[in-house]
Amino acid sequence: MTMKSTDHLAEVAELAGGFIHEVKNHISTLNLNLQLLADDFATPETPRERLAKKRIDRLKNQSEKLVEVSNDFLRFVRTQELRKEPTRIDDIIDEMVDFFSPTAKAANITIHLYASPGLPPVNLDRELFKQALLNLMLNAEQAMPEGGQIVLQTRAEGDFVCLDVIDSGCGMENEEMRKIFRPFHTTKPGGTGLGLAMTRKIILAHGGDIEVQSEPGHGTKFTTRWPKIVEAIR
Repeated sequence: MTMKSTDHLAEVAELAGGFIHEVKNHISTLNLNLQLLADDFATPETPRERLAKKRIDRLKNQSEKLVEVSNDFLRFVRTQELRKEPTRIDDIIDEMVDFFSPTAKAANITIHLYASPGLPPVNLDRELFKQALLNLMLNAEQAMPEGGQIVLQTRAEGDFVCLDVIDSGCGMENEEMRKIFRPFHTTKPGGTGLGLAMTRKIILAHGGDIEVQSEPGHGTKFTTRWPKIVEAIR
């Protein structure tokens, strides 16, 4: 990418960020007034008041959804400087599995981790890596509404350390797979469509890549690749 293209993208991101901040200011005013209305109808007594309360609650939910989408979009467009440090990828994966386990248990999902021994270290922005992995695990959870399994496995592959995230969910058609990394594309009720787009952006920023394999009724496998480094972790 040329310097001119990079500057243009940075300018677009700055404008988008400013626009979303302005929108959020108006949403905050809207939320405040909705809350005042909700307080007025806190104890509805007539059918008309109960209907008004229901409509106010619905508007509040949609307003909160706008805030959520706005925050996700800001995280997506914001240019972040990576704070990379030599990391054993399995250590971070262990931490994320422990963090996600209560959510998985509540959704009747079991997590299996198969870590290859002696993997070389990777230069990671740890917090962004956690965000990318969490997005993949949440995507897997949403693909298994009746429960299932998530398999995480690591391995060395040439100049990369690979992490596979495999679910036993509903799978996808080829047409769906071609769209999943597009911003705002989602088939999940209530989803913003930015989770996988953000994951891909994080991985590419590290110099890695991501690919997906899936088949309807047979689950989905995401393969992420992270460039390894030579120096050892002391």
